[in-house]
Amino acid sequence: MTKMMKAVGFYEGLPVSDSKAFEDVQLEKPVATGKDLLVKVQSVSVNPVDTKTREATPKQATPKVIGFDAVGEVVGLGESVTKFKASDQVYYAGSIIRSGSNSEFQLVDERLVAAAPKKLTVNEAAAMPLVSLTAYELLFEKMGYTFGEGANTGKTILIINGAGGVGSIMTQLAKWSGLTVIATSSHGKFDWLRENGTDFPIDYRDDLVQSVSKLPVGLISGIAILHVPQPYLEAASELIAPFGHVATIVGANVELPVDVLKDKAASFDWEFMFAKSKYHFNEASQGQILADMASLFDSGKLHSTMTEIIANGINAKVMREAHKKVESGHMSGKLVVAGPFNAD
Repeated sequence: MTKMMKAVGFYEGLPVSDSKAFEDVQLEKPVATGKDLLVKVQSVSVNPVDTKTREATPKQATPKVIGFDAVGEVVGLGESVTKFKASDQVYYAGSIIRSGSNSEFQLVDERLVAAAPKKLTVNEAAAMPLVSLTAYELLFEKMGYTFGEGANTGKTILIINGAGGVGSIMTQLAKWSGLTVIATSSHGKFDWLRENGTDFPIDYRDDLVQSVSKLPVGLISGIAILHVPQPYLEAASELIAPFGHVATIVGANVELPVDVLKDKAASFDWEFMFAKSKYHFNEASQGQILADMASLFDSGKLHSTMTEIIANGINAKVMREAHKKVESGHMSGKLVVAGPFNAD
């Protein structure tokens, strides 16, 4: 007899206001093989990539299940699994090319997984995998900073959109690693920026070059644009130090004038944390990054950026509400949806 599981899915990328933007569905419970873990999902977080993936999905005959942040219990092991055992509590961001975490049970490659931080609650931990991986890869793999406490003292980073999901952990991680941190947000979020390690908050509505030029920092070794990059490149070309790094996580639907960085011999970097799992490139590094981040959470060097929990269970109605909140673009930190799975 086939075992079934609850999930939240959809058949077409519809506006979140549509009652069919998400539906409660029953799917066949998967079985772990190879390097896969079967995880019983306990809590999930919603990211902008979730909303963008939903919106871009064409009409299809079978329900699509998304979700890219989860904490859960290992309940099944593929025959090639070596790092985990049944009953382990884990956290991960998974892969964009596989069925996601908005399901009662999920398969995930063990190389993308780490033991969940012990000092965080299940919900606090669920907020952190995707943004932690993005921030880490941006800082230490793309922008060339050194991973280590105080290892980058004397250098400065500017983070555009420092109060968002990625920005709220990136400011913490940058500060821990020794960087002087400048970050932008609305003025009302300055306390949040400071709480997360920002030395110099800047109102995003002010002239960026003028605001930074008033600070005692000189030219900046790295600029992370956690927003549509095109409006910031001219300012970045003035503020970046020679041979510095300008990086972004947001795609552009217009031609980017990156040639403005040529005079400084500055690099322009893209970060997409799903590239490793999508193209099977150094996948084990993501499990190690999450393990390193868990150690920093457990030691109190970093803290969760969860700011809101929807604790009514995971179902279609709740997921529509969560996506609506994230799509508003006004959130600080991360939104978590707490399990268990239940019907709408």
